[in-house]
Amino acid sequence: MLQGIRVIELGTVITAPYTGMMLGDLGADVIKVERPEGDPFRGSQSDAYGSTFVAYNRNKRSVVLDLTIEADRNALLALIDETDVLLDNFRPGVLDRLGLAPDALRHRNPKLIQCSITGFGSTGPYRDRPAYDAIGLAVSGIGSLLVDPEALESIGPTISDNVTGLQACCAILAALVERGKTGRGRRLEVNMLEATMAFAPDVFTGFTRSGTVPDRLTRVKNSQSFAFRCADNTLLTIHLSTQEKFWNGLLKALNAHELATDPRFAGHRKRAENYLSLRDELSARFLNGLRVDWLQRLTDADVPAAPIWNVGEALKDVQVAALGSVCETEHPTRGIVRSIACPILVDGERPRRLMSAPPALGEHTQEVLDRLKEKSRKAR
Repeated sequence: MLQGIRVIELGTVITAPYTGMMLGDLGADVIKVERPEGDPFRGSQSDAYGSTFVAYNRNKRSVVLDLTIEADRNALLALIDETDVLLDNFRPGVLDRLGLAPDALRHRNPKLIQCSITGFGSTGPYRDRPAYDAIGLAVSGIGSLLVDPEALESIGPTISDNVTGLQACCAILAALVERGKTGRGRRLEVNMLEATMAFAPDVFTGFTRSGTVPDRLTRVKNSQSFAFRCADNTLLTIHLSTQEKFWNGLLKALNAHELATDPRFAGHRKRAENYLSLRDELSARFLNGLRVDWLQRLTDADVPAAPIWNVGEALKDVQVAALGSVCETEHPTRGIVRSIACPILVDGERPRRLMSAPPALGEHTQEVLDRLKEKSRKAR
């Protein structure tokens, strides 16, 4: 889909690499420019091929350039001259100090799409602050919906980094479509704070309309989402939403028809108001049976339900296997890399079936620079 599109990825951490990986999955030629010591998420392993780096860097070529050296900066500029997208996640002002000011780059390559990802944007009192995933979650307010104030600890997967990468990818794709019509490049800016807030718009709209500050249970009460432990110490979840048929199906699966006449649970609104009481009633029942039996009964009653797998179990799920959600790539020296496949199908197939494994540090430096030298030689 993006064959013929070249992307240069500058910066480290997760956000820009995630954006670059998605563009690479869609067929773009992504050149990851790394400093001599490499992306810090390569890890401290001797092979500089740590799991976090591997997770976010397939379908890329690695070129090592020291941008404090004039010759290497000139090499990067020569690459930019024939590039479609320049992606970075530096703090505001870093590109200017490296001689890569947006206006100067636009003058060199008017068709260039520049996308800068920052923690807090290019204006405001926080613009120069460092920002990582937990910081984005905290300042956006979304962290308050995840952290238990009675048991304080940071929890969960990478959210702010990844959703910011998704927003950046959407912006870049839109700019490429526009450029195809106008021939004009764009300067795009995406920041972690706003991207994280935009990821959960219902939270903020709910507050502005009602004035009620949401907490960890606000959404699950209204969505009637529950997690239960079964007699064999396994976990499952159900999500009833607002449809009465799912409530009736649950009562049938549990053989708990007496709850249908309980005034605390008469209709969706009452069940939301009395969420904790309902949770306790249901929990006691699920503790009396095995998960496999409950899931069968819930499925037969058409209730949205699923086991709560750990990550290893999820990879073995029959639906994951049927979809082909896990892909394998082989690096010539690092071996087989298993990762989650691009989740987009185009005409029934993954957009890029022959993927490349994450690159070793500087694996393609000579190849890319030799091509630039040859082009320069022919131009003379």
